[in-house]
Amino acid sequence: MEQFIMKGGTPLHGEVVIGGAKNAALGIIAGALLTDEDVIIENLPDVRDINVMLEALKEIGAVVERIDRHTAKISAVGVTSVSIDDEYIRKIRASYYFIGALLGKHHMADVPLPGGCAIGSRPIDQHIKGFRALGAKVEIRNGCVQAAASEGLHSSHIYLDVVSVGATINIMLAAVLAEGRTIIENVAKEPHIVDVANFLNSMGANIKGAGTNEIRIRGVKELSGTEYSIIPDQIEAGTFMMAAAATGGNILIKNVIPKHLEAISSKLTEIGATVEEYDDAVRVIGDREKRLGATQIKTQPYPGFPTDMQPQMAITLGLSEGTSVITENIFENRFKYVDELMRMGANIKVEGNMAIITGVDHYSGASVVAPDLRAGAALVIAGLAAEGFTVVEDIKYIQRGYERFEEKLRALGGKIEIVETEKDIMKFKLKVS
Repeated sequence: MEQFIMKGGTPLHGEVVIGGAKNAALGIIAGALLTDEDVIIENLPDVRDINVMLEALKEIGAVVERIDRHTAKISAVGVTSVSIDDEYIRKIRASYYFIGALLGKHHMADVPLPGGCAIGSRPIDQHIKGFRALGAKVEIRNGCVQAAASEGLHSSHIYLDVVSVGATINIMLAAVLAEGRTIIENVAKEPHIVDVANFLNSMGANIKGAGTNEIRIRGVKELSGTEYSIIPDQIEAGTFMMAAAATGGNILIKNVIPKHLEAISSKLTEIGATVEEYDDAVRVIGDREKRLGATQIKTQPYPGFPTDMQPQMAITLGLSEGTSVITENIFENRFKYVDELMRMGANIKVEGNMAIITGVDHYSGASVVAPDLRAGAALVIAGLAAEGFTVVEDIKYIQRGYERFEEKLRALGGKIEIVETEKDIMKFKLKVS
């Protein structure tokens, strides 16, 4: 089984280029099913979740051509099945986007219940509520969501009981071809919501209000092909921002939209890191001679501090001076990494949905296990900031959402490699010692 091994203590310096937003790409790939014409998607991140989605398209009859590593051409004219039963699709969260897309285009869908990281309760009741409001009959049988609208979908006025990124995107996918005017209230406002809406509009959809509390969709009869480039990934960018701060480094993070990073930038500035913004880049500078300060953070839907950046921020605050408090308001199981980080010497106490973090002078290398995608990336940062060697196991989670993570870190001076055996670990230790 693949693992990361690293030797910490080296500040990360240099430049890194951020890839396309995984969370936008997943919805956009499913959206390609809504037209019989060719769709070309650029700036796709080359990560496991994306590749699983593309393979699932092939399984139901779509033609997928990988033009290059980050560009795919999709033709859904040959889709012959509305039933997806791929063993890998069951392991990712975004499988549910196929429900909205297939329901919108073919008025039927049979898709496995979503998998993904076990970071808390993640029901799809708001998705189902939206589909039913649009006229579909929805049942859950044998671990699959079965949806059908024999007479087609119709417009509706839908109020989401909780703000949900997945439900917002899924209802948009289903509603763009539904007859009439659909209004969705209390929607998510994340950048990838706007990106999916822009993608659909580029195909001829009529969506307004993405990025606000209310999205208005006027259904159209058909959608056309398009060529679309995905926005940069704000969470990948934020992860490298934290890596600079935690290691006392200096990283220029390129191909970003600084506005999408404002919540992260403001907290880094508050604790004493230097953040410089450019048109399409940010530079984060830590200080090896002076410890960063403490702060309080509450995770919130966008534009608040993102829950997907909470573990990375905790790793940074764990090395800061003073006591910080992180309140997790999105997912109740998002502190599973704390036990692993405490193996490295962190001083953290979890009380309900709060983590009370008292900063320590340094982390010490240890063998830890990645419990989920973002926490795994955070533990890698901790290892690069720690004294000695750190091994991170279960890196399959990290590879779901970070492209060539270890290569990008090595280019910044990080001493990190993928290993599989104890012999590989010994070779790495001899090489870097």
